[in-house]
Amino acid sequence: MRPSPVPRRWDNSPVPFHPRRSLCVDPDSPSRLLRCAQRDRCHKCGNPAEWYQRVRDRPVLLHPQELPTTAVPADHRWHVSSGLAYPSGDGGAWCRLTHESICPAQDIDGPAASELTRLRRTLAVNTRRLVDAGQFTPAAPAGPAGRPAEDPCRPARPVVQILYVRYLAARPLDEIQCVAQTRRRDRCTLRMLDADGSAGVWRLVPATATQGQLALPAEVMALYDLSSLPYTEQLRWRTQRCPQHAATPTAADLALTDWEPFDPLVHHAYVHRRLPTHSRRPHPGGGAQKAARR
Repeated sequence: MRPSPVPRRWDNSPVPFHPRRSLCVDPDSPSRLLRCAQRDRCHKCGNPAEWYQRVRDRPVLLHPQELPTTAVPADHRWHVSSGLAYPSGDGGAWCRLTHESICPAQDIDGPAASELTRLRRTLAVNTRRLVDAGQFTPAAPAGPAGRPAEDPCRPARPVVQILYVRYLAARPLDEIQCVAQTRRRDRCTLRMLDADGSAGVWRLVPATATQGQLALPAEVMALYDLSSLPYTEQLRWRTQRCPQHAATPTAADLALTDWEPFDPLVHHAYVHRRLPTHSRRPHPGGGAQKAARR
């Protein structure tokens, strides 16, 4: 007699069996993330945090734990409803908190609540542990003008033009990583610049403001222009995917893209007036000096 493929218990009753199904994202979905509260680490202190979408603004980085409402000032309270973060309390006994308000690497202006001060000290201790264990490298210290000390040949947050729209990147160009999920359920490790030979061109363009805004005193600014690439390549950069995952629309995203709409008045600190260069100019008379040394 052929055995039944359905598993059964000792009393011959069938065992309920639910086949495993992998999650997939609908191609028409406005968000390509499988879930909200994307886990991440602060690039300034290394402590864990969660990304949440907002209604019309950029995603916000929240502390992963809830705090009592009585311990958080009213202007620091956040709440999450239907996967979206709102900068106010919902009237409950618990609320959320932005990571920036308690980040130990940030300078907090004004007096802070005692609960926030204790939490900030706890995060500072955790940062020191990560640094001692070699799991986190703190960012470069700020310069004399309060701006982060960066290499002029490698802007920390360059301005990129994709499909005739200017964006501010969250990291240097050679560190922009594919956001797609691999078959092993982790993030793709390919970089956008290393994915293939196509790349943009650095240009000096007028630092013009949008309609209805005041013009900046700077005349020109450095811009990484991708307009010369085909439409499909620019769309791949906009979705921040390597060629392999760009050809697989059903692959989900495990992280948010690094693009932020560029505003010349809000992001004036990241405007560079000269082109970044990775090659040094030959020293005048260098050939004669080498011949003399020989």
